Amino acid sequence: MARGAKTSLSITLSSDDRRTLESQQRSTSVRAGLARRGRIILCIADGLPVVETARRVGISRRLVYKWVERFRAEGIDGLQDKPRPGRPPTFSPRARRARGQDRVRAA
Repeated sequence: MARGAKTSLSITLSSDDRRTLESQQRSTSVRAGLARRGRIILCIADGLPVVETARRVGISRRLVYKWVERFRAEGIDGLQDKPRPGRPPTFSPRARRARGQDRVRAA
């Protein structure tokens, strides 16, 4: 494909999927990453080009393709964060807050 050629992705959302993604956009308790991924899917479903979707959401085109492909493969559940490798946290988020360890400390 030549550089600058238009590529198009398309997604057809069910009414339930659209309703779920739109409600996540309005929610104040949804994680920012999940809301951003939902915005990607909604933009593509509304017919916006990949470049415009990436610009509006503030991410690279490569990530737009990644999240669209994951949505196609797994549906809305595919937009959730995957478990990451590494040692599990020593303290739960609640315990860190109680101890005041979630604040950024000056060096």
